[in-house]
Amino acid sequence: MQPIARRSVLFGVVALSGLSATAAFAVNALPDARFVGFAQEFNDFEIASGRLALARSTNENVRGFAARMVADQTEAAQYLSRARQEAGVSYAPDPANAPGWTATLQRLNVLQGVEFDTAYANAQLAAHTDANAQYGAYSQDGGNGALRRYAQGQLPKIQQNLTGARQLAGGR
Repeated sequence: MQPIARRSVLFGVVALSGLSATAAFAVNALPDARFVGFAQEFNDFEIASGRLALARSTNENVRGFAARMVADQTEAAQYLSRARQEAGVSYAPDPANAPGWTATLQRLNVLQGVEFDTAYANAQLAAHTDANAQYGAYSQDGGNGALRRYAQGQLPKIQQNLTGARQLAGGR
């Protein structure tokens, strides 16, 4: 996979720096309801940003990655819904994540061309870095069996997509 052009990388790094702040450090497993909130928000962000990339990008690598994210996270959202119901856990938004992902979608919505592609790649890197940390922690230390199995099942896909996001963002 060829990395996208590095123009506007500083914008992307500055704009998205809040998304990966927790990923730089080891994280503790979230409580069940907050993990469900994080996972749902991650799925929603990936689907929305992927659809936006499919509509705005002409870069073959960005479009391919985006199509895979829409498919993967749509399936993950269905599995999460079943796991949440089995666990009897309600959705509790994770206050640390939603504002960052919402703001990132708003930024992506106004960008075009190479600037969009760069910001999308940086957003994917940040989101997958966070998801890798959260799903990894919950896979090992999460409380609920059904949700833990969900996290354990999704973690290899997130790790694979994190590798793809690194390539998309230029190997970082």
